[in-house]
Amino acid sequence: MNIAYLAHWKKPLEKTGRTNFGIIFLVLSTGFTALVDATAKVLSADQHAMVTVWGYFLGILLMLLIYAGVKRIPLRQLTRTNRRGFQVMRAGLLVCTIGTLFAGLKYIPLADASAIMFMAPLFITALSVPILGEHVGPHRWAAVGVGLIGALIIIRPGGELTHWAAILPLISALSFAAFQIATRHLAATEDTLVTLFHTAVGGFGWSSAIVWYVWTPPTATVWFVFLAIGVLGVGAHFCIIRAYDEAQASLLAPFNYMKLIWIVALGYLVFDHIPDAYVFGGSGIIVVSGLYILYRESKTARRR
Repeated sequence: MNIAYLAHWKKPLEKTGRTNFGIIFLVLSTGFTALVDATAKVLSADQHAMVTVWGYFLGILLMLLIYAGVKRIPLRQLTRTNRRGFQVMRAGLLVCTIGTLFAGLKYIPLADASAIMFMAPLFITALSVPILGEHVGPHRWAAVGVGLIGALIIIRPGGELTHWAAILPLISALSFAAFQIATRHLAATEDTLVTLFHTAVGGFGWSSAIVWYVWTPPTATVWFVFLAIGVLGVGAHFCIIRAYDEAQASLLAPFNYMKLIWIVALGYLVFDHIPDAYVFGGSGIIVVSGLYILYRESKTARRR
């Protein structure tokens, strides 16, 4: 799961801070999210994906409450929002994002799912037309189309290795794109910590409403793992916020693809899996398409 959204649209940096620290924080955040995904795949052998999603949000919520207690942040400060309904809807999108990704991880390799998830920036470009009313030129539409070709190369519909679950990370990427667009709407008026708190509470609420249909009692070890992935989730959020405090978004964006390196390493170390040429080729196409869209967006911004 890629979470580079919290500070991205919060405010433009007038002066770049310690750029190297920003890059380090961003790379750490990609490592934390890669660990969450790998842990979810391990848990998928015995736990339903929705139970893991519920445990993930429970862990994040507990960590945030502990943080608020240590920092003596009043609960009313965390719950204060003018967009409560929108916050709830946004949290639901994140539950859909994580739930479909974790469900897919039960059946397909970690690297395949993560590579397909990098379609999200391309979907954001496509969705920004009907939802945000933005103009997308032929260059960016072409990049979206090329990125979809990359995803199809990884999924290989009709191929011998195709599994029906390969479509789940694609649904996850589309849901995550909608989630990021919702974040754009909130970033201008909502405090980052307030949004993060509502994400945790809303995510826990949505997943709690669903999890009882598939509930299996977790073991003591699994309860500990839920807490651990909550720590990783909060750590990833913290690192991404710090990263965008230290460096410009346009400089940091390419480093989001570091997650693919973490994922390939974890896939080999934990699952003894090495991606095939189709995954490497499709991933490369998606990465190049995403970077080209970033280039076109930065070029358009400079013209303005």
